[in-house]
Amino acid sequence: MNREPSERVDVCVVGAGPAGSLMADRLAERGHDVVVLEAGPRFDSEDRERRMERDIRPAHGPDSVWEMGGARDAYESSGERHYPLNAARVKGVGGSTLHWQGMVMRLHEQDFRVESETGVGADWPIAYDDLKPYYADAEDAFGVAGASDNPFAPPREEPHPLPAFPPSYSDSLFAEACEELGIAMHSVPNARLSESRDDRSACVGYGTCKPVCPSGAKYDATIHVERAEERGVHVIDRAPVQRLEHGDAGERVTAAVYATPEGEEHRQAAREFVLAAGGVENPRLLLLSESEQYPDGLANSSGAVGKYFMDHLFAGVGGTLDEPTRQNHVGFNTSETHQFYDRPDDSRGAIKLEFLNYAGPSPAEMALSGDNWGDEMLDRIRANYGTHVAVGALVEQQPRKENRIRLDPETTDDHGNPVPDVVWSLSDYERRTVERANEIQRRILDELGADVTWTVGPDSTGPAFHHMGTTRMGDDPADSVVDAQLRTHDLSNLTVASSSVFPTGGAMNPTLTIAALALKAADHVDERL
Repeated sequence: MNREPSERVDVCVVGAGPAGSLMADRLAERGHDVVVLEAGPRFDSEDRERRMERDIRPAHGPDSVWEMGGARDAYESSGERHYPLNAARVKGVGGSTLHWQGMVMRLHEQDFRVESETGVGADWPIAYDDLKPYYADAEDAFGVAGASDNPFAPPREEPHPLPAFPPSYSDSLFAEACEELGIAMHSVPNARLSESRDDRSACVGYGTCKPVCPSGAKYDATIHVERAEERGVHVIDRAPVQRLEHGDAGERVTAAVYATPEGEEHRQAAREFVLAAGGVENPRLLLLSESEQYPDGLANSSGAVGKYFMDHLFAGVGGTLDEPTRQNHVGFNTSETHQFYDRPDDSRGAIKLEFLNYAGPSPAEMALSGDNWGDEMLDRIRANYGTHVAVGALVEQQPRKENRIRLDPETTDDHGNPVPDVVWSLSDYERRTVERANEIQRRILDELGADVTWTVGPDSTGPAFHHMGTTRMGDDPADSVVDAQLRTHDLSNLTVASSSVFPTGGAMNPTLTIAALALKAADHVDERL
């Protein structure tokens, strides 16, 4: 393909994930000339069944499904807790929506003013009402299936674009227990089609949503990449940006310098630049773009670039029942509760409880992982499959300076650049929140009469693979990187569209908010052009 830079470009977007593709599509719709530079390859959609097989066969590691690893994706994890970065991201056209679960909830109103209400964390420079119309646009773009049955959700003015998926069988078991405990269950908004739409089919139940949806019913950003290309956007894959260059005055970015597989290096000039490479690569690229004028990295006069890294923590309790629970018939969650989401005070963070539909191994996983055959294998599967049950949770993490993305000069990638070093730890506040989630989960399983066999608590928790907070948004240039329009304080034509701008992370899956912010940022860039 042609990997030469384009002339007379209005906007250069770095990253072809959900934020980058939505911005490219929206700006092209407004008549602007746009180039997208994507570090990873363009995957063939015809290969998705093969990738699904790669996932379910135990001989293949999870990182191999989307070909992560090697010098290109090298990283370090030097914090208190190991962070498995390559399991948490996909480099390629479509980005990490290629392997996401597809749960799309709006943040609560309290998330935007959590410091004011609890004294913990930070406030956003915008309110929920500022983002509300963009949330509706994002839900339409994703084709979200949902219902207005959540009594804890923030206000909305219109229904979801598609009807919600029906509750699973195991949801009905949880419903009886939750009713006894006074816990309100409600549906999950999903970015997967419950009805056919445009040229995409409704979900047919492959059950392997994460890491791959073979049918294409689950939204991924290739949909908007292809739409943007139809509007004239030039998308260059396998073009990792090495650094951003600025003008003599240091007030504007002048070019994105990118490499090609042929070993060449090009400069893409543009009037506006957008970083949409995620919560790890965005700060890394800014730090790699150090110059004589900006020795600590670009857009980093606050010193906040890379700092305040957050993820969501997973908490869970699981076990078995003396009856069938029909797990793994549905590859995604259909019910959850936000009843314990808003913080009552500064004692704990937000908790979102999820009633899992994939507890325990699937029959295919059991067949492929055993060492017997024929009737013995069948007896083993019949004896052990289908009685599992579990409640999971996403738990909020605080924005703390010590959790950060920094450069590791001791290790370099395939272009000789320092790799990202993920420094990640837990606070007592987060431990208390995980413990509270476990208490609620244990009560539900006890009410069900389950034999509890495992718990993921403070000592065993791990990340939910949601990278947030490393180029935080704020009104004060002294402690934030971008303003309320997502434009950097330091450079007037550089926008950051990503979860990296989140001042706080709440406990909601972040992609819908990423999309809403990207559409808001597109309006601001359009106004400046």
